[in-house]
Amino acid sequence: MLVALVACGTPPQVPHAEPAAPQVLRLATTTSTADSGLLEAILPDFEERFNARVEVIAVGTGQALALGQSGDVDVVLVHARAREDAFVAEGYGINRRDVMYNDFVVVGPAADPAGIAGIATAAEAFAMIAETGSVFAARGDDSGTSTAELGIWRSIGITPTAELNWYRSLGQGMGETLITANEQEAYTLTDRGTFLAMRDSVPDLTILVGGATVAENQDPRLRNPYGVIPVNPERHEGLQAALAEEFATWLTSPETQVMIGAYGTERFGQPLFYPAATQ
Repeated sequence: MLVALVACGTPPQVPHAEPAAPQVLRLATTTSTADSGLLEAILPDFEERFNARVEVIAVGTGQALALGQSGDVDVVLVHARAREDAFVAEGYGINRRDVMYNDFVVVGPAADPAGIAGIATAAEAFAMIAETGSVFAARGDDSGTSTAELGIWRSIGITPTAELNWYRSLGQGMGETLITANEQEAYTLTDRGTFLAMRDSVPDLTILVGGATVAENQDPRLRNPYGVIPVNPERHEGLQAALAEEFATWLTSPETQVMIGAYGTERFGQPLFYPAATQ
């Protein structure tokens, strides 16, 4: 009888509601944002705020934009302004926004066989590298960095080809290209953020053109801006259009811009990226 009374007096068990499964946002971005560690540092804030999981696909800018064109991602974060503008103009992306910038630098072996240390512009440095036949490791991956590098060669009337035995086109991301340059005592063009983040892995490379900080870089051609672009939901079904817009708004918000500007200062003594969003 006691058992029955206790049972009767026990309140019914209410099943606990399962937490909603996180939404998945597919982000195509450059290898520099991944190799530098920036996304790993800031994305947890977005994921917590919006109950989301960001699936990062780190490739060159050309591949990132191609993934956007085919509707295989929801949003892109890239750094090749002319190509970004074309992506929007052709109807593949909407509402591009400035996010941040850093810069490119020319790095190479401390021995500096081409004698480019302290040269003011990358174009002058590239001309000296070509003249001396010094080894140059190129990404060759249709990335924003590759686009910038090839533009510098064009500006001095040089088209790199396989016949140039000093020019090594690798088809690799920035991190792998830096490692190869370190191994082969080669020059390369890199974004400053990735180089600083990987400095311990490439001890034989040093910055030769571009100065010790972004402020010291005298070459306007080496400025490296990044933009975020949601993929146009009118082009493809099944996109996380609302979440992509939330992501772009979050990325350019004052709070996230502060996180971007602070990243790297403690470890490297300078930011790896500088906020550029206009509110």
